[in-house]
Amino acid sequence: MKPLVVLGFLGSTLDASKFGPSRWNKWRPSVGLTMHEDLRVDRFVLLHGVQHTRLATYIAEDIAAVSPETRVEPHVIDFADPWDFEEVYGKLLDFARAYPFDPEAEDYLVHITTGTHVAQICLFLLTEAHYLPGRLLQTQPRRGTTEAAGTWTAIDLDLSRYDSIATRFAAATAESTSFLKSGIDTRNAAFNRMIDEIEQVAIRSKAPLLLMGPTGAGKSQLARRIYELKRARRQVKGPLVEVNCATLKGDGAMSALFGHRKGAFTGAVADRPGLLRSADTGMLFLDEIGELGLDEQAMILRAIEDKRFLPVGSDKEVESDFQLIAGTNRDLAACVAQGSFRDDLYARLNLWTFALPGLADRREDIAPNLDYELDRHAEREGDRVTFNKEARERYLAYATGPEARWPGNFRDLAASVTRMATFSPKGRIDLACVESEIARLKRLWSGNQVETDQLADLLPDAALATLDPFDRVQLAHVVATCRASRSLSEAGRVLFIASRAQKTSSNDADRLRKYLARFDLSWAQLT
Repeated sequence: MKPLVVLGFLGSTLDASKFGPSRWNKWRPSVGLTMHEDLRVDRFVLLHGVQHTRLATYIAEDIAAVSPETRVEPHVIDFADPWDFEEVYGKLLDFARAYPFDPEAEDYLVHITTGTHVAQICLFLLTEAHYLPGRLLQTQPRRGTTEAAGTWTAIDLDLSRYDSIATRFAAATAESTSFLKSGIDTRNAAFNRMIDEIEQVAIRSKAPLLLMGPTGAGKSQLARRIYELKRARRQVKGPLVEVNCATLKGDGAMSALFGHRKGAFTGAVADRPGLLRSADTGMLFLDEIGELGLDEQAMILRAIEDKRFLPVGSDKEVESDFQLIAGTNRDLAACVAQGSFRDDLYARLNLWTFALPGLADRREDIAPNLDYELDRHAEREGDRVTFNKEARERYLAYATGPEARWPGNFRDLAASVTRMATFSPKGRIDLACVESEIARLKRLWSGNQVETDQLADLLPDAALATLDPFDRVQLAHVVATCRASRSLSEAGRVLFIASRAQKTSSNDADRLRKYLARFDLSWAQLT
């Protein structure tokens, strides 16, 4: 059996007694819980205020007398006001985060009989939220007797019959949600609801998560925050292993993911554990999972379901228990229909799917993210840079307006802030710097690539995937011309000006209408 550790407050009233033989005829909760033959306590973490140090020493001596195998560890936590809920919860949360719990090696009981009612409630909430990785312990005197041991009951909060009383402290939930958003006070209601859902799933489920969204939408950052949240709650203890599947090509993909044995192929001069093995007891983030080949997909599915896989060149399977987060900017359902992604793997990943919107769809979040990027620059460069009022208002007016396209999403925003901060050596971004940056962004976004990105608003992913790059650029130019023209005929005259000069086309509007129809588009849709 694992060693048993009890954590609880010293009872300044219930544990107190006169020194002498009569104290053994009184039920004292902290002493009594170590007197049961069916409850062997190996270690007792005794929480108390500095003013009760003498009583704590006294109780530790009595525990040593009745239970020599129990090691008492006094731990001082002082409260300015032990009835202040916020202070008590905050200090106990700090204690829980700092204490070296090891649930793999020890079992824990949290004693909630002693301490103020506020302290008892906070211990309950921290245990229910898994900051304290154990069960609750209640003790009470045996009525009608002078027996010093009393009785004890352990409560497992994971049991469904306690669901009606298991209420999460609102501040803890808000803190977790803010953690996933890197502390950014985002304002987009849909995004905030999605983050709330991800927070609940991350804490309560070990199933794979699928993060979808365009490049630069923040999938990698969110995956890291999910890992850090679970690690802070001691739900994972291994590392976070990140891999961009787009970089895994050819025969090396199998070796990188699943490892290989020495001599498995030319160049395999030593055993290689592989990325899946390295993620054991931790998390594996497979970004751009849609880029993997079908063979790799099949082995990933086996590794998810059975926690086992076969390294390259080995005749013996290895084990790795990890939680998977997958990221993609592709429509995996369309990829399944095209045969480039396995339907069984997609079904396994599709339990928890979250689509991250691009920056252009969250323009109200640009202002708080602007402050976040300035903070990141300060941490990275050791140089705090701020906007003056006029410059900030001008930049946000452009950044949140229709001209700003943000094709690279948050990567574009981060690069923009870095440029402005770099060109502001005195620590203040002024209006001239902002105007220069706006002009630079307009130049960067003026190419055909930006126009082709706009096709995503018009065509489904499945249709886009069937377009050759040549057709995509041509269609993007046609769309841009239509949107800049006052009528279908005018757009046709611009697009077919050479044909008109050679008199090879008699009806520009009809010709353009037929061209758009090839892509199930109409003039009305574009204008």
